[in-house]
Amino acid sequence: MPPPLTFQWTVGAKDNIFGLELTINILQRFKFVKSEPEFGYAPSLANFRKTLYNRRKLLLRCYAQLSDVPKTHPRYLSLALRDTIVAGVEQGITSIHGLIAHGRGEAFDYLIGEATQPFATEAIHAAAAMLRLAEHPVISVNGNVAALAPEALIQLGQVLNAPLEVNIFHTETGREQRIREHLLKHGAPDILMPTPEAQLSYIDSNRKFVHPDGIFKADVVFVPLEDGDRCEALRKMGKAVVTVDLNPMSRTAKQASITIVDNVVRALPLLCEEIRNFNDSAARDTLKNYNNEAVRQEALRHISRSGNGD
Repeated sequence: MPPPLTFQWTVGAKDNIFGLELTINILQRFKFVKSEPEFGYAPSLANFRKTLYNRRKLLLRCYAQLSDVPKTHPRYLSLALRDTIVAGVEQGITSIHGLIAHGRGEAFDYLIGEATQPFATEAIHAAAAMLRLAEHPVISVNGNVAALAPEALIQLGQVLNAPLEVNIFHTETGREQRIREHLLKHGAPDILMPTPEAQLSYIDSNRKFVHPDGIFKADVVFVPLEDGDRCEALRKMGKAVVTVDLNPMSRTAKQASITIVDNVVRALPLLCEEIRNFNDSAARDTLKNYNNEAVRQEALRHISRSGNGD
C-alpha cells in the first residue's frame, strides 16, 4: 500500500480545485487507488469530493461577486453574461466545463467587436430561411445556452412550432433534468429528453442519445453553441444544421449548413424576427444564393483585421 496521501489547499489568486480532482483521477487510473473505500487510509475520497464541490461553489460565488460591475462599464453586457454562466453552474444547469467554452467564445466575441457584424446578419437571414422551410425543425439545448437565453429559445420554438430537446456532452447526475425544469420554469410548454431508444449514428459520446420524435427525425437541427462531434454526425445522417458559434474555426462552424458567427444572446432575437418576415418563396430564393463558406471566410477576415488593429 502506498503511503498515506494528504492534500493542501493552495493559497493564491486562484485555487487549484480542478487540479486536485485531476490528481484523484490519475491515482485511480494508475491503480494507486482502485476504489473509494481504499482511500480510507487518507481522507475519504467521497468526503474529499464533497469538500471539493462545496469549495468550488464558494469560489464561484466569490467570482460572481467580484465581477459585479456598474452598468456604465464599457463591457458590462459581456461581464453580465459571464455571471449568468457562473449562476448556471451553481444551479447545476451548466457544466463546470461550460465555463471554459464560454471563455473561449468571449474571446472571439471581443475580436468581432461584441456586435452583430454584416457576415452574421447574412447568416441569420439564411438560417431563418432554412428553418422556415424545414418540415421538422428541432432546437437542441445544452447547459450553456439554457443558462444564457432560455426565453429566447422558447420564443424560437414558438415561432417555428418546433420542440426543444436537451442534449449535452457532460452528463453530471441529474443535469439533463435540471435543464428541463429550468426551461419549463421559464415558460416552455414541453421539453424533449434523450432516450436510449433513439441513437444517432457516427458518434459514441452521450450526445448520441436523442428523442425519437425530436432530433432523431428532424430534417433541420438548430444547434446554438459549439458541438463538433454531433454536428458532423448529423450532417453524415443527411440532416441540415444551423449553428451559432463565435469561433469560425471550430469543427461545428466548418461543418454546419449555416454558421452564424455571433453571440447567441444577440443572434436569437434577430433570428426570430427574420423568420416572422419570411414567406416560402423568398426563403427558397435566399437559400439558393447563400454560400456558407464564403460567409465564414468573411468572419475570419474580420477577426484577422481586428487582431491587426485595423
